[in-house]
Amino acid sequence: MADVVSIKQRFGIIGNSELLNRALEIALRVAPTDLTVLVTGESGVGKEFFPQVIHSASARKHNKYVAVNCGAIPEGTIDSELFGHEKGAFTGAVDSRKGYFEEADGGTIFLDEVGELPLSTQVRLLRVLQTGEFIRVGSARVQKTNVRVVAATNNNLQRAIREGRFREDLYYRLATVPISVPALRERPEDIYMLFRKFASDVATRYRMPSIALDAAARNMLEHYSWRGNIRQLKNVAEQISAIESERNITPQILERYLTPEQGMSMPSVAGASSFDDMNTERELLYKVLFEMRADINEVKQILYRMGGYNAMQHVQPMGSEAHHHEVAALLPHASTGEVEYAEEIVDEEPQPATKADMQKEQILRALRRHNGSRRAAAAELFMSERTLYRRIKELGIEE
Repeated sequence: MADVVSIKQRFGIIGNSELLNRALEIALRVAPTDLTVLVTGESGVGKEFFPQVIHSASARKHNKYVAVNCGAIPEGTIDSELFGHEKGAFTGAVDSRKGYFEEADGGTIFLDEVGELPLSTQVRLLRVLQTGEFIRVGSARVQKTNVRVVAATNNNLQRAIREGRFREDLYYRLATVPISVPALRERPEDIYMLFRKFASDVATRYRMPSIALDAAARNMLEHYSWRGNIRQLKNVAEQISAIESERNITPQILERYLTPEQGMSMPSVAGASSFDDMNTERELLYKVLFEMRADINEVKQILYRMGGYNAMQHVQPMGSEAHHHEVAALLPHASTGEVEYAEEIVDEEPQPATKADMQKEQILRALRRHNGSRRAAAAELFMSERTLYRRIKELGIEE
């Protein structure tokens, strides 16, 4: 237990829950070996600390530690990034280049979002884990590397195996020692402690009084379903610290930052993330519904400025004869352009929106907001770039 306390202090890990301590104990016990470790848990729980803990407590600690985000590398270049390439292997390969496995020789390589690897790359990775051998892209020469592999994922790999998206033999090679990092809602005793730390950091950095929660607000904080886990909790603490002039936070203030969209409870999957395809779809639908509500409020404000909002409250259902007369009564308040726009809306027959339509609209909005940047859009939609790319292809979205 003394080692666990020391590691927490060294890496700034906050919390005393039994589940967190158990995960850290496993990491410390497996560190002196060269066994492959698979770290699982939802996005935002702090999985990235565990490979660092393992490397720092291993015999490889004086050698390189290389962290690779597999979900952020395009599918066409990931083999080159991991295993290197020879000059002329593909267009743009003007020089030979070492891959991450070659760079990390003698040290530790951390493969984050390993569930996003394409199947062809999974075959290459399996060979490295089995024999320590790899071949650069464009080469026929077999090379050796001596690396410790720690992988992490927030995907349900068992489901990916059933769907043919992840190799079962690779899964068992990676999960020689599994470590499950608990979600924040599974360690409620740590929530207030983390919140105080984040609020204190903001106050110190910007030289402002730190915020404090009253008893009722603390109770609300500890019973809230933190879908975004520690990352979301930090975001809320920083928002309140920066925006609120009142330093004593009540439940009425706190609930402004705990939106239904953020707090929607989702089922956990043992040893895997709840950020699977079903929940990604649910998240997209929630975002669409909230944006539709915002659009409706905006239309109301426009009508109010036109002088017709009060009358619109009594308009008959769209498509009825009375509806056409009432809308026509409002049109004199508008300019010529606005009249044409209103007439176009009245004549349009409403179409039912399918779930796919709503997902497609949400992805398009995110891409427009970020000028087509898939990385930024994926972050807003709580998914990896590779998952977003797959959704774009499935839904037939033309960017």
